[in-house]
Amino acid sequence: MENQDIIMGIIIHGGNARSDAMRAMALAKNAKFSEAEQLMEQVNEELNKAHRIQTDLIQAESRGESTEVSLLMVHAQDHFMNAMTVKDLALEIINLNKKIYQLLGGN
Repeated sequence: MENQDIIMGIIIHGGNARSDAMRAMALAKNAKFSEAEQLMEQVNEELNKAHRIQTDLIQAESRGESTEVSLLMVHAQDHFMNAMTVKDLALEIINLNKKIYQLLGGN
């Protein structure tokens, strides 16, 4: 697989994870906690895919295989790190929405 295709995999999976995490927060805001949690499972799956690609790149580099650091590579890493941050925030926001819902008399 070409380096550009590998990098695009990180961008795609990172972007999918970020989008799913954002949708999960919107679901939690509307007290759809079960759906939000299911979507967060998809977030984990997407992040795991991106992480596997990243790990393969790191292992290849540790074996002495050079990886070109391009603007696209930096962009991919930004997507991945941003998605991980949004995931962490989404988990907190979902939990906060659950507590608010319970305090307001929800089940």
